[in-house]
Amino acid sequence: MSTVVAFVGYPASGKSEAARMAADMGIPVVCMGDVVREEAARMGLSPTDEALGAVACMLREREGMDSIARRTLPTLRRLLTEHDVVVLDGIRGIAEVHFFRQHLGAAFRLVHILSPFSLRLERIRSRQRSDAILTPEELRRRDEREEGWGLREAMAMADVVIANEGTLEELRERIEKVLRS
Repeated sequence: MSTVVAFVGYPASGKSEAARMAADMGIPVVCMGDVVREEAARMGLSPTDEALGAVACMLREREGMDSIARRTLPTLRRLLTEHDVVVLDGIRGIAEVHFFRQHLGAAFRLVHILSPFSLRLERIRSRQRSDAILTPEELRRRDEREEGWGLREAMAMADVVIANEGTLEELRERIEKVLRS
């Protein structure tokens, strides 16, 4: 049976890095954040943290807390017909977990990538992205925004928890183990 392995965690916990590692293994990756970035571009907005956060909130308010999940499901289903494993990067809330469990059943596996605040802040400061956060207060606000979408509850529903406090090689070993099991 084909499986969707979905990564959940706070910003800069290592979700996108884990997704890159999966892609390096030849596993297709669907990024839920791409839905938000595409919608922001369609609206003519710059992809700043503030703008992307506003678009994500707007989508959830207008279309429901599972709106981004609903938009990704057709792509996931198509990829599942062609691949044994598909990675989903960017679960942000409990409604998305419930949606995917309802529509994918046992084919949905949730992996919480856990990293301490100080390490996440260090990583996020080194990013070369338009939505980069520079201060602890900005990261706390982003954490709180995502917690408002049910992020904590989503992380608590994880089938697997991976601690990401060490080297990239240690993370790679843990990710490869999960993706091969």
